Amino acid sequence: MGLLGLRSLSVGAIHDLLQSAALFKSSLATRSAPQTLLGKTILTLFFEPSTRTRVSFETAIKRLGGSTVSMAMESSSTKKGETLFDTVKNLDAMGFDGIVVRHRHTGVPHFLQQHMPFPVINAGDGFNEHPSQGLLDCFTLQESLGSLTNKVVVILGDILHSRVARSNIWGLTKLGAKVVVCGPPTLIPVGIEEMGVHVAPSLDTILEVADAVNVLRIQYERQELGYFPSVREYRAWYGLTAQRMTRLKAGCCVLHPGPINRGIEIDSVVADGPHSVILEQVTNGVAIRMAIMDRWINGGDPNE
Repeated sequence: MGLLGLRSLSVGAIHDLLQSAALFKSSLATRSAPQTLLGKTILTLFFEPSTRTRVSFETAIKRLGGSTVSMAMESSSTKKGETLFDTVKNLDAMGFDGIVVRHRHTGVPHFLQQHMPFPVINAGDGFNEHPSQGLLDCFTLQESLGSLTNKVVVILGDILHSRVARSNIWGLTKLGAKVVVCGPPTLIPVGIEEMGVHVAPSLDTILEVADAVNVLRIQYERQELGYFPSVREYRAWYGLTAQRMTRLKAGCCVLHPGPINRGIEIDSVVADGPHSVILEQVTNGVAIRMAIMDRWINGGDPNE
């Protein structure tokens, strides 16, 4: 079984992965990463655009001595009408040791895992989960804040369509954080409180007590569907602006999974300022994905 989401991971498994990532991060600094994937070949299968996640996974695999094959989906046989099932069975016949997959439809990694004898790593599926992003965000916050128990973490923006938000919620709540979601009411899922989070009535009511704010990208494609009146109004109510930055308490961390829309969901002075750990997230992305690939390709399911 591969890494399909954080919802199914135990607290112990998450702690083990974070500890492993810390060791891999140290090995990267000294250029002494163990070659635990030597002789292994991993397929990276991205049906959606990606920069940070794709490059990060490929870098992590190569740092561990493995090799990658990147499949360009725009020129694959799926464009000729081949079913996903036929595609994956042909890939299975090529003898890969694992697959990293991103797909616009929820559940595709789970479908692949049902038909593959090797681990499938979910790099984002639909509006469901993005487990490696959730883990690297937890890792980054733990480095900055120490224990996450009772820390107030605000997830800000389009919660409804965000797989990052869901993986963050599962990971952070399991680590003891108090998660608060905030955004336009039309972009807050009905019943999200059942996931163990609090819904803030406005950003300004929660900002001063936040230990961290994870800002999500505004998805312009959603604006045409009428989820909020205008980008300008969104920024006025939910943007992490220069003025709002002055209200953050000392030590508060600002995160963003990228790509960033500067001047809309977050101002440049915040994204590049003293509270920001955004580039640290990118650095930690390689370390956490090294931990993921090492554990699942070599050791199986951490829950076991």
